[in-house]
Amino acid sequence: MLFTEPTFLFLFLPVLVALYFATGSREHGAYGNWLLLVASVIFYAKGGGAFTWLMLGSIAFNYWMAIAVDGAQNPKRGRTAFSAKTILTFAVAVNLAVLGIFKYANFFADNINALFLALNVRPVAVPHVLLPIGISFFTFHAISYVVDVYRRDATAQKSPVHAALYLLLFPQLIAGPIIRYRDLADQLARRLVTIDDFAYGVRRFVVGLGKKVLIANVVASPADQIFGMPFGELSAAHAWLGVVCYTLQIYFDFSGYSDMAIGLGRMFGFRFPENFRWPYVATSVQGFWRRWHISLSTWFRDYVYVPLGGNRRGPARTFLNLWLVFFLCGLWHGAAWTFVLWGLYHGSFLVLERLGLGRWLEGLWTPARHAYTMLAVMVGWVFFRAESLRQAVGYLAAMAGFATGSGLEQHVGLQLNSIVALALAAGVLGSAPLLPRLARWRRDVATMKVRALVESGRLAGLALLFVASAMLMAAGTYNPFIYFRF
Repeated sequence: MLFTEPTFLFLFLPVLVALYFATGSREHGAYGNWLLLVASVIFYAKGGGAFTWLMLGSIAFNYWMAIAVDGAQNPKRGRTAFSAKTILTFAVAVNLAVLGIFKYANFFADNINALFLALNVRPVAVPHVLLPIGISFFTFHAISYVVDVYRRDATAQKSPVHAALYLLLFPQLIAGPIIRYRDLADQLARRLVTIDDFAYGVRRFVVGLGKKVLIANVVASPADQIFGMPFGELSAAHAWLGVVCYTLQIYFDFSGYSDMAIGLGRMFGFRFPENFRWPYVATSVQGFWRRWHISLSTWFRDYVYVPLGGNRRGPARTFLNLWLVFFLCGLWHGAAWTFVLWGLYHGSFLVLERLGLGRWLEGLWTPARHAYTMLAVMVGWVFFRAESLRQAVGYLAAMAGFATGSGLEQHVGLQLNSIVALALAAGVLGSAPLLPRLARWRRDVATMKVRALVESGRLAGLALLFVASAMLMAAGTYNPFIYFRF
């Protein structure tokens, strides 16, 4: 079940909200947790099918591992057979093994078989392994939970309901944000839902829905068509239009999901951290990663980069740590060499900016710094989107003016119609923090009468946004969220 399905919008969510607030109390604890837990299992089972048992098994395993780590660290509870570090190592290894089997088994098998063929050795037949939706996200949630207990940043949850709800809470289950247990522990025990919280959650959800349906889905069609074109038909105009469309698609697709997740969480009393802060206004690649998928970048920082030594062991080790972190970041996104190269590509820019490129950029005109960042990010998106390294290289050659297509076989106007042009314009404007600035102006400068007019316009805009999104969904113009396959 997905947030953009009519079944979710007009059946699952209204029924859940009605049951959640049936008691009339604004404070929610045991009843609300049980209800959300059952709803979350149903939500995942609708799309995950038999993999729901894998999810429940992961929850049970990590629940007991966290308790075991906590017990091994507390001498008052008696001696244990294994040390806390041994238990932690076992827990992390099992989580990574499960992720490796389901996400990377076919990738490694394909590469080993390619090596066998090069050596004239008969390849090994390996059955295709299906990928459970959201496995990367719930694996990282589980690892961070056990590690935080080991570090004493959190206390092991004794309530299986609370522990299960943290790992299974449906708004952030499939595609994040990746939330630390310590940030949610108190909210699991007790939370208060005010009218303002609920209203904010609804507004945030509708904005995310509009991002996904009205922008991401619209520009996804030309992006898919252009990236699927044969090299012989690809012109420079096509290549640039395709990468611009994909640049906006992936941002509004993923930030739209995050907005909906944050909004749904607030509707039920949870406050999730922000996952995006206008990444396309960054003026360096380092700044981009401080704004893009914040929960993932901070996860790698706290659980990989810092334990490796961070920047405390000299420049050479710092650069190696950055490359290793972004190698893993790329591999986390997908089991393909294109994702690995994308990660190393971004890691290289961070190294170059630390070596002096960053200081040189600071002396440039701000629009020039922004142009540099967007060019670097867009070239990276080619590797992220391409089906193979060969396609990525060919596509970049077309962007550079070495296209083999004349544009006569498929004129660019076939992809760039008025609807796509409108979505592109909305995407460019929506990538900049214009609305927050308008909100600050309304709060700090505008008169009471103007504030009332702006508020009325905002409510009308939200209503129009929801109706337009619902109409497009009813018309069948739907694409799955990009990050669901990670």
